[in-house]
Amino acid sequence: MGRVGFFTDTSICIGCKACEVACKEWNAVPDDGLTFTGMSYDNTVSLSADTWRHVAFVEQRRPLGHQEPGVGDMDFRWLMASDVCKHCTEAACLDVCPTGSLFRTEYGTVVVQEDICNGCGYCVPACPFGVIGKRESGGLAAKCTMCYDRLGDGQEPACAKTCPTDSIQFGDLDELRERAALRLDQVREEGIGSARLYGHDPDDGVGGMGAFFLLLDEPEVYGLPPDPVVTTRDLPSMWRHAGVAALALLAGVAATTFSWRRRG
Repeated sequence: MGRVGFFTDTSICIGCKACEVACKEWNAVPDDGLTFTGMSYDNTVSLSADTWRHVAFVEQRRPLGHQEPGVGDMDFRWLMASDVCKHCTEAACLDVCPTGSLFRTEYGTVVVQEDICNGCGYCVPACPFGVIGKRESGGLAAKCTMCYDRLGDGQEPACAKTCPTDSIQFGDLDELRERAALRLDQVREEGIGSARLYGHDPDDGVGGMGAFFLLLDEPEVYGLPPDPVVTTRDLPSMWRHAGVAALALLAGVAATTFSWRRRG
């Protein structure tokens, strides 16, 4: 099998959160408090070390293309989307991990080995999507593994297997991109001109994502950065400049020392 990934079609997500439950059950992810936020019907709020799949609920006072909202004459729509780790082609979390706890699998996914993680937390701010978190109990990093153990047995990830509408689709990444392009054309024909693909372009700031989305509005509406960039992009040039500065400093010290000796 080549590189695999997720294509999440948010236009058919019904917000059931079956993916969240399946992810927790299969991966033995701890509960995240189940607190009522008072801001939305969504009680998980965002991705974290204890929430590897997060279904966002976005309420908008506008029509959904040519579809009838079912609430009289009022323009109304729910935007629901199941977010997950993007398994970036250029993954900053891999670049900064000092222990090798984070590694790239044979399927092109990015996985955290909790038994090797030292809890340094460097990967947390390195992720441009705020995916990785540290657990309060133990302080180790954790995130979606795309059910790495299931892939080895020829099974699809638990979230995709459970999704009742096929909003979450799993498979060969190139095939998913082709499927997504056709679906985008279909959705736009239904009158949703704001629909777009997010994370499918291999030339974006993270080299393309292993988990990409069909969105019905701008990425910011879903809490996603509009133009994500790998946070370690400038590290090579920073090290070069630091090296040049260090050499210049050494040269200055050597010149000063030589000058003093000549005077002496």
